[in-house]
Formats: sequence, C-alpha cells, structure tokens
Amino acid sequence: MKLVLASRSPQRRAILERLGVDFVVRPSDIEELEQGDPPAVALENALRKATALAPVSGELVLGVDTVVALDGVLYGKPATADQAAATLRALSGRTHTVISGLALVAAGAQPLTQAESTAVSFRELDEPMIEWYVASGEWQGRSGGYAIQQAGGALVRRIDGDYTNVVGLPLAVLLDLCPSLLGPWRAASL
Repeated sequence: MKLVLASRSPQRRAILERLGVDFVVRPSDIEELEQGDPPAVALENALRKATALAPVSGELVLGVDTVVALDGVLYGKPATADQAAATLRALSGRTHTVISGLALVAAGAQPLTQAESTAVSFRELDEPMIEWYVASGEWQGRSGGYAIQQAGGALVRRIDGDYTNVVGLPLAVLLDLCPSLLGPWRAASL
C-alpha cells in the first residue's frame, strides 16, 4: 500500500524519510479548527486532512495535526512577529502540552485515529531571548511559535514524552497504528 502524506511539513517528511518509508506528498488544503478541546481539535484536523484527499485503492493517506495548549488555550501558528513574541511570553517558564492527532484513511475502510500528548517545559525567557528567537524567523508556520528540532531547542528546559511528537509526527503512535510502514518483512511478521 502506498502512503500519501497529506502535509507540507518538511519535518514530517524528514521523519518518514529517516525510517525509509516509501511515501508521496500530497498536501490537502482544509479549513482547520482553531478552538476547542485540544485533543479533539488535533484529531478532527488530522481526519479532515486525510479524508480531503479521497484515497484510491492501494493508497493509505496520513493526516496529522499538531497543536500547542496551555491552560486550555490553543496556541496556533503566529501570523506576525508580535504574535510570536506574545506566544513565547505566555509559554515562558511554564509547561505546555503538544498534542498531535493522526488519521490514517484507506479506501473502503474505517479511519484509524489516535492522539499523542507530550509535556514541554520552557525555560524562563527574558526579552533578549525572545527577541533573538523571533528575529530568527523560525517561528513562522509553527504551532506554538517554535521549532524544538532547530534553534527553538534553546527555549526548552525539558520534555516528558515523545520528542518526535513535538517535532510534528509522533512516530510511536504512527507505527502502533500501521506497523507495516516499516516494510514487507514487518507486515509478514504480524
């Protein structure tokens, strides 16, 4: 079965490539929920992304959505540098949750869905640190306004949970849902 990644995320592509997974990228443009229960929002957005591509026979579509939540508030992708700075101030010195929803959709089958949560504790960020990070531009297009796998790692004191979830694709959950992604030898051993 051919995996179709319904995402433009270079981080998600890189994670799949490192595993040697055979896949194609076909982003889906859907309207994403931006408010609500964080796990429900992440799962619904992932399902919308996967089902928007209407998989054909022999395809398995992977939709993923990652959100950042603190005290019930969702911190999406900041639109401006000022919004990015405000998000970093809100997260500074606190522990937030990164939640990814995954949806796997195949033609004629019930979707497989699951959410994963990881706790991320930020260091206390002073204004020079916030200004430095915002000036990097790395916050653009990132939920929560940071990228842990790049310079944004300097903002983080610790994580509790799956690091790949914070990057944007919780690998353990993906392989729990579809272990055959590791290759034909894996599918035959199940």
